[in-house]
Amino acid sequence: MDTTRLLHAPQRSWRLPRRQLPAVFIVLALLTAVAAGCAPSAPGPTAQAGTPGHVFVINLENKGYDEVWGSKSPAPYLSTTLRQQGVLLSNYYGIAHNSLPNYLAQVSGQPPNSSTEKDCPTYTRFRSSGTDSQGRLLGTGCVYPDNVQTIASQLRDAGKTWKAYMEDMSTPCQHPTLDSADENAKATARNQYATRHDPFVYFQSVTSTPACQTNVVNLSALQQDLKSAGTTPNLSYISPNLCHDGHDDPCADDTPGGLPAADTWLRDNIPSILASPAFQKDGMLVITFDETDGGTVGPSTGVTGGTAGGQVGALVISPFTLAGATSDHPYNHYSLLASIEGFFSLPRLAGAGEPGVDAFGKDVYRSRT
Repeated sequence: MDTTRLLHAPQRSWRLPRRQLPAVFIVLALLTAVAAGCAPSAPGPTAQAGTPGHVFVINLENKGYDEVWGSKSPAPYLSTTLRQQGVLLSNYYGIAHNSLPNYLAQVSGQPPNSSTEKDCPTYTRFRSSGTDSQGRLLGTGCVYPDNVQTIASQLRDAGKTWKAYMEDMSTPCQHPTLDSADENAKATARNQYATRHDPFVYFQSVTSTPACQTNVVNLSALQQDLKSAGTTPNLSYISPNLCHDGHDDPCADDTPGGLPAADTWLRDNIPSILASPAFQKDGMLVITFDETDGGTVGPSTGVTGGTAGGQVGALVISPFTLAGATSDHPYNHYSLLASIEGFFSLPRLAGAGEPGVDAFGKDVYRSRT
């Protein structure tokens, strides 16, 4: 063969008829995708399966759903950074106005009464006229007798642990004396602790025991407790002070308050919770608000236990939740109590046990059972 002639032969251009070009381009694109390994995109990260064993509850104050979670929220760390890490419960409600009955509902299931709806400016004994079929006390007053159970006594009896961490609390188990005025109803420049945001001190089943001194403590104790899963309580109930929970604006010490102050507090405190051994092992963090501002209420039907505290929303972050998800299932503060009781196989108390109250389900977290 004359290779010289082949090497020096004139090169001919190779062309397809114009009508065949689109089909060729499609084939080439498909071949390129296969060669590059462009299979359908893999699913996003999925939640682990399990049951929470360390629950952290943080209540902020007096803000409605749209203000907190809307596109113009003045709390970007909460509404964007943290929201991307958990499940937003868009149909979550407070059960009453003002603050105190919402906190009481979360830890005992007891319903509002004419005293708690006024935030108990006087620390009066509860005067009972009986109970209903769900174990809810009928009557009025602030301090419940020692036979009224809370999630604290339930956890104790089950061999589990709990603590309430209260920012600015001066002494452990701080509360007024019976039938006296509540001196911590309003913040001062030196003390912004609010008794009404510490529901455990309204139950003699807590205050009459040594556990109140060891378990209802200043927020500063939390960082030490977070150092290991063994020292972290099964339930950590956390209340920022009246400035850092978004309640006051401006704050009593003349610093800016409202949602921006609450957002800054969350930015300072949440990372250590999420990084803790207990949270990494089996934690669940719930951030919600006690009630909406201005006395707004939710729908009159559709949520067992009531929506009179308005639509506040709640964010749930856990290794067992899907990041960035949303659930529109109806929940309220009784649902939160029922959920915590369910995690630890405890019977439901009072309003949490009312037929139709739903605990968090697979729309919120992925259970192993």
